[in-house]
Amino acid sequence: MNIDELKNIWNEDTSEDTPKISIEQRNKINLPLEKVRKNMRMEFWFMIGVFIFSFIVCAFCRPFKLQFYITVLIASMLLVTIFFFSKFFRLYKDISDPMLKTYDSLKDLVMQFNLNKQYYLSYYLSFVPFIVCEMIIVIEFIPWPKPMSEMKIAVILISSVTVGLFVLFISGKFWFYRYYGRYIIHIEDLLKELKKSK
Repeated sequence: MNIDELKNIWNEDTSEDTPKISIEQRNKINLPLEKVRKNMRMEFWFMIGVFIFSFIVCAFCRPFKLQFYITVLIASMLLVTIFFFSKFFRLYKDISDPMLKTYDSLKDLVMQFNLNKQYYLSYYLSFVPFIVCEMIIVIEFIPWPKPMSEMKIAVILISSVTVGLFVLFISGKFWFYRYYGRYIIHIEDLLKELKKSK
């Protein structure tokens, strides 16, 4: 293949534009995007409220050893939350200033949503170890009428992990669909329409 043929192929490739998104289609995208942004803001402020409340409650815990353990646990949960919310914040910035002019840019946005769905579920599942720690603190500090056997403690902890995983996974899927998933489906449908018109 000579240089002239390569130039012709290159020119043909660059001249094929990806389909533009019409103003009407952009308007269809804006409503679900605004709902997603609103729900992300609401979830962010809700989490801040939860952690403030948790630290206030922790301040009244006694004895000091219990207070210290719970404070460390809540602080660890806060660090995990900050990590995951930093990922969500990147998506929030991307959809707050969208450059959705082509099929490819919309496709990229849908990919980001799907990636953040995985982050969202991972965020919920990351709380399983904290449930186990909470159970250990409860077993350690609540005065029981009889000392608990090692087998009973093991059953409680294994049950906490099993039930915790199931409940957190279902909760994560439910909340994601309720606050984000249905709007993402709307955008994916629009993406399919654009693909057909390519």
